[in-house]
Amino acid sequence: MAQAQTETNHGGPKEEESLTSRLPTREGWWKPFFLFQGFWFTPQMVRSTVLVQAQFRPRADDIILATYPKCGTTWLKALAFTVAHRSQHPVASHGHPVLTSHPQDLVPFLELPHRELHPIEELEALPSPRLLSTHLPCTSLPSGASTLGCRIVYLCREPKDVLVSMWHYTNKVRKDFHIDLGKAFEFFCEGVSLGGPFWEHCLGYWKWSMEEPGRVLFLKYDEMMANPAEHVKMLAEFLGVPFTEEEESAGVVEEVVRLCSFENLKSLPVNSTGVSDRVGGLPMENASFFRSGKVGDWKNHLTEEMARKLDCIVEEKLKGSGLSF
Repeated sequence: MAQAQTETNHGGPKEEESLTSRLPTREGWWKPFFLFQGFWFTPQMVRSTVLVQAQFRPRADDIILATYPKCGTTWLKALAFTVAHRSQHPVASHGHPVLTSHPQDLVPFLELPHRELHPIEELEALPSPRLLSTHLPCTSLPSGASTLGCRIVYLCREPKDVLVSMWHYTNKVRKDFHIDLGKAFEFFCEGVSLGGPFWEHCLGYWKWSMEEPGRVLFLKYDEMMANPAEHVKMLAEFLGVPFTEEEESAGVVEEVVRLCSFENLKSLPVNSTGVSDRVGGLPMENASFFRSGKVGDWKNHLTEEMARKLDCIVEEKLKGSGLSF
């Protein structure tokens, strides 16, 4: 898979500010967005991505969980951590990390928190095999990720649900700003959302999964919700830790599904109470990562006309790719 890392600059803060000053910009959801390597980012995300591309050293056994924002990232982190580490942390144990740590803290992001505040060395110190996460499009990943053999798990979601979830989340965590649904809808349809265009983000990983199915596992949130047990087994197989016959007979797969279910995660005190500043300068309620989780929630917010318009745009953008929602 070709990496399209152009216009990168690895100097200090002044050079990075100079970089953003040369990029196309326009009004964003809560601040100006910049078009960087074909996708819309905030200035902080541009600088963070540049630092990751320059400094992060992928390892051949890295596993990267990739998602567009609001596509089930928290759920995927909980599932992947539980499946990958079940030999050290038996799923039914009372002190399981999922019961005491927020899923966002169990699997660190490559580009978040903003890397000018949190050095890459934090990731270098992690033992192999590392389980990492990213919202970056595949063309913005550090170049070694596509050449060293890193495995990628990509989770996408029905775009109308993504839009509604992102709108709720933005208004929840941005205390200094509010965007109405109509404006958010128009931005999204134009491809202007954090890490957007949404369809280009999905297409990049989809095409990569078609080229290298052994390297990239492409999952859909809606299908996982409909049949979580089968997808958990698929995930375990891909991660190189398949469930044994004994585990399946003992109901371990079902226990993983129960432990990491949206309802269970949302009810845990570590996720339902407290405030954490995981980004740097933007404290968020831990509960803000758990709103609805339901497939089809967009029907409670979008008009039929809005739904048709977005469906048509996405269908046109994905035409001929084999990917559909």
